Amino acid sequence: MKGGILEVILESAQGIRHTNLIGKPKYYVIIECGIQQNRSKSSKGDHHKVSWNEKFNFELSMSECQKLTHLRLRIMDKELFASDTGFVGEAKIYLEEILAEGNERGVIELTPKPYNVVLDDETYKGEVKIGLKFIPNAIIKEERRGISTIERSRSTDETIWNKLMGICKTSWWRISIYGRKLKPSEYKRI
Repeated sequence: MKGGILEVILESAQGIRHTNLIGKPKYYVIIECGIQQNRSKSSKGDHHKVSWNEKFNFELSMSECQKLTHLRLRIMDKELFASDTGFVGEAKIYLEEILAEGNERGVIELTPKPYNVVLDDETYKGEVKIGLKFIPNAIIKEERRGISTIERSRSTDETIWNKLMGICKTSWWRISIYGRKLKPSEYKRI
């Protein structure tokens, strides 16, 4: 089946709301991409700085890529003495332009950047840092035992490989010029 892969890098959050009355909060994030959903690990820390550093992959069919409008991240807090969890806030990342540009370029990668966290009353409190990568034209094959492998189309692989080889050639050329041994008279004295 042909489609695309959306890679979400959940890095950190800061300045978010503290919902526990007693004890340190344990924050986690529920990431919703269309009908798919993933949950991050719980992260101890205070509301000033929380770190997850996790990566999630969402495999999308061609029709899902065309219908998908946004990615929703709900930040939750485990309560100390209760089985339920507390809602901290949420962030929405609109994906239409990212998916369109990824289809045009072959691959698009956005370094982690902060997005505002919206509370229940539509005000902002804190930010969550998210990175994205979209790989279009991926062939998703399902194998036995529910394990799936991902193959990229040849045209995208070949162009990336050619660019990588060009960078390596440039790097070796620079190393050969700048990497020569210094004569004792060329050493700097500190």
